[in-house]
Amino acid sequence: MSDRLSAIARFTKTHAGKARAVSICGKVCEAGTSHLRVRGLSCFATPGDMINVMGEQRAELAEIVQIEADSVLAIPYEKRSGVRLGARAMLTGRPSIRPHSSWLGRVIDPLGTPVDDGGALTAGAEPVTLDGEPPRAMERNRVLQPLRTGIKAIDAFMPICTGQRIGIFAGTGVGKSTLLAMFAQVPDVSVVVLALVGERGREVREFLEDVLGARRARVIAVVSTGDDSAALRRNAAKTAMTLAEYFRDRSERVLLMIDSVTRFAHAQREYALSAGEPAVARGYPPSVFAETAKLLERAGPGPRGMGDITMIATVLVDGDDHNDPIADAARGILDGHIVLDRKIAATGRWPAIDLLASLSRLAPKAWTTAEQSVVQSARATIARFEDTRDLRMIGGYQPGSDPELDQAVALTPKLYDMLKQRPDDIGSEGIIAQIAGLLRL
Repeated sequence: MSDRLSAIARFTKTHAGKARAVSICGKVCEAGTSHLRVRGLSCFATPGDMINVMGEQRAELAEIVQIEADSVLAIPYEKRSGVRLGARAMLTGRPSIRPHSSWLGRVIDPLGTPVDDGGALTAGAEPVTLDGEPPRAMERNRVLQPLRTGIKAIDAFMPICTGQRIGIFAGTGVGKSTLLAMFAQVPDVSVVVLALVGERGREVREFLEDVLGARRARVIAVVSTGDDSAALRRNAAKTAMTLAEYFRDRSERVLLMIDSVTRFAHAQREYALSAGEPAVARGYPPSVFAETAKLLERAGPGPRGMGDITMIATVLVDGDDHNDPIADAARGILDGHIVLDRKIAATGRWPAIDLLASLSRLAPKAWTTAEQSVVQSARATIARFEDTRDLRMIGGYQPGSDPELDQAVALTPKLYDMLKQRPDDIGSEGIIAQIAGLLRL
C-alpha cells in the first residue's frame, strides 16, 4: 500500500498544473445481478463516486458504495447490466446535475436527463452535486409567514407556513396523490418541484397530465419508476431537493413535493444492504435513518437573504401502522403531519383527513388569537362526537341528558360536510369564520 501511495504522490507532483485531463480507470473483476466489483480504483475513489463502465453495447453508470484495499463495490444504475469481466471502468466523480431556470415544465430522470418530448435541456453554468448540506441552524431564516393552501381542512385546523416541512401519512389508496395535486395549486409559490420516487410506470403520465394539467408549466418533475435500480430511486429525491435548493438560492418561494419518503427509505435500504451494512430495525440499516434525516433537513427556511423550501412529503405507512420505523422517524423530523384515514375515505368524505390526529407545529404562527379559539372549540366538539361514537351505536346515548354531547352530535356532521372539497375546487377563504358561525361563537 505504501508503494501505491508513493506512486500517487509522484504522479500528482509530475502532473500538477498541467491542463490536460487524466482518466482514472480500472477493470471489472466481478459482475453480479445487483453489483459490480472493480480493481484499480481503490486509492482514487470515495463512496458515492460514479464510474462509467463499458457494457456490451454502450457505457453504463454505476455508483460506488464500498471501498476495499484492492477493489471497489458499485451498484449499477441499470438493473439489466450488460457488463462483462474485464470491462473498462472509468471514474467520473460525484453524481451531479446542471440546473437551469428553463427546466420549469419539464420531466427529467434522477440523472438530469429529459424523459418528455420537450427536447434537450439547457445546462446551467455550474454542476451541482446531489449530496448538498442543509443550511446551518443559526443562518436560517425564521418561519413566520402563513402559506394559504386553499384546502379548507388544512387552512383551518393545521395551517402551514412558508418554509415548513409537513408529512402526509397514509396507507395505500387513501388519497395521498390527490392531496398532493391540490397542494400543487398553492398560489403563493413561484416554483413547484415534484419527486415521484419508485412510482408505478402507468401512473406517471396520468398524474402529470390529468392531475396537474395546466399547472405543469411551473412544475419540474423528477421521475423514477418502481423497476429502476435502488441507486436511481434514491437519487430521484436527492435530485428534486437539489433543484429546489437551486431555485431557493435565487430567492424563489419553492414548494417541494416528494412522493414518497417511504420509497426513498426502501431504496436506501436496498442500497445499504448491497454494501454489506447490517439491518437493525425491521430490516432497515442505520444509514436509512441518517440519510432520511439529512434529506428532510435540507428543506425548510433558507439562509438569510435567500428563499425558502416548503416541503410536502408523503409517508406510506405499511399495513396502516403509523408507528412503523420510517413513519416514526419522519414524524420526529417534520414540522407537522396530516393523517389520512381509510375509514374516513370509506364514508365518502374527501380529503380523508383525520382532524384530531393531524397536527401542524407552526399553526400558532398562522392563527390569530380569535381564530385559534374557534379551532380549539371545533376540535373539542369533534373529539366529543368521536369519543362517544361506540356509545351511540349501542344505544347508550339519550338526547337531552348531556347538552354538550347534544351539540356535538348536531354540529359535527355539518362541520364535516363544510370541510368536504373536490380536487378541482380550491378555496378556503373565510373557512374559520364559517366554522365560528356554525358553532355560534
